Amino acid sequence: MTQTTSSMGQVVVGASGRMGRSLVRAIDEIEGVHLAAAIERTGSDTIGKDAGELAGLPSSGVLVTDDALAAFANAEGVVDFTVPEASLEFADLAAQARIVHVLGTTGMSADCDARIHAASRHARIVKSGNMSLGVNLLSVLVRQAARALGTDWDIEVLEMHHKHKVDAPSGTALLLGQAAADGREVDLEGASVRVRDGITGAREKGSIGFATLRGGSVVGEHSVLFATEGEMVELRHEALDRSIFARGAVKAALWARDQKPGLYSMHDVLGLTASV
Repeated sequence: MTQTTSSMGQVVVGASGRMGRSLVRAIDEIEGVHLAAAIERTGSDTIGKDAGELAGLPSSGVLVTDDALAAFANAEGVVDFTVPEASLEFADLAAQARIVHVLGTTGMSADCDARIHAASRHARIVKSGNMSLGVNLLSVLVRQAARALGTDWDIEVLEMHHKHKVDAPSGTALLLGQAAADGREVDLEGASVRVRDGITGAREKGSIGFATLRGGSVVGEHSVLFATEGEMVELRHEALDRSIFARGAVKAALWARDQKPGLYSMHDVLGLTASV
């Protein structure tokens, strides 16, 4: 396959949000990419404003627009941390334009996943609940630990995020829970316990529990606890700055640029697939 050496034009959707601004800054910092367009929803008060200035950078010359169709037609990739409904539309547009779609949106249903899979027949989609190297390495360790320790060890996934996050458990918590389920070769949907309240009875052997905390400005903290009689092992990751997700996403788009259409994960991007 011919390697592309020119700068890759990337579109940021949700450009005026916290992650959108972080993505614009990451694109400005990383060699080999440039900001091709910045998209916001129709009616946003940031339409027509300079995307660089919104991100705290010098003027970029790229004005925020709501015309995603035109933007995608003139770019090689889109980086998307929005909401499921918007991401489905962006996936369809990316498939039409035959470009890269890096998808960090969480809270996707099974129906959403099916549509993303369909779009990957024409687009190169990198989808992950977390774009950081550290979390993806952690997921490998969680899978290995779950496989090695077995069901005599109880597994609990604990996560905390800022008070503005709207979905729970987080995409990262589900990614880590899935890694644990894969290690045990069980279905996460059947094994997971998402809520405990009142008289719950004893913990069911083999279940994978989730606990969710929300508050303040916490970027993201995740722990996977393996507990048995007399001892406990904790695997933990703390995100100190959301720029780690932005840099990972931008680099994932660069990696996907020279891949065939399909659905990829950050394990593919980071070369961790053989480890899992």
